[in-house]
Amino acid sequence: MARKDDVKLKEKVVGFRGDYYELTPQAHHKVKNLIYPVPNPDFPFLGVHFTRMTNGEIECGPNAVFTFKREGYQKTDFSLTDTIDALSYKGTWKLFFNNMSFGINEYRRAFSKRLFLKTLQRMIPSLEPGDIRPGRAGVRALLLSQDGDTRDDFRIEYHGNSIHVLNAPSPAATASLAIGDYVSLEAEKQFSLK
Repeated sequence: MARKDDVKLKEKVVGFRGDYYELTPQAHHKVKNLIYPVPNPDFPFLGVHFTRMTNGEIECGPNAVFTFKREGYQKTDFSLTDTIDALSYKGTWKLFFNNMSFGINEYRRAFSKRLFLKTLQRMIPSLEPGDIRPGRAGVRALLLSQDGDTRDDFRIEYHGNSIHVLNAPSPAATASLAIGDYVSLEAEKQFSLK
């Protein structure tokens, strides 16, 4: 939408898939609350965590791997157009080269339950292979600069009669109402609505 409104964008949005496992019912007692790691500021991704869902299920994950399709929720999803679009951007390659070992480990975990479990066991050592089963996947739209730096902050641009939310990283869904309030107040100021 921002491009169609002629907003000059220096960054590009690149997709990364996050695969989740979920705890089996017999392992639910091992997680009473949300469990999150201390974030590593060197990486744009939070790392695995345990989230108790509203239906009582408990998700664990995700990993973070480049997706070869904008809406590629399956490990083998592929779109030539989306892949060329992302890989023709120099910022994508800079991110890859700057985080090579991290990226390789993420791909290894994407295809190995044993390695994924090993990462989860850093927070809950008592987890066993039978405690987890494959869950859903999500795709994160990552705003990436030309130098491979991730723009992990909110980015809002004003252009003509429009306000564009260009980046709303996690916890964007959690904060969506607050973001909406902020954009509404900014619209009142920007467009003299009061």
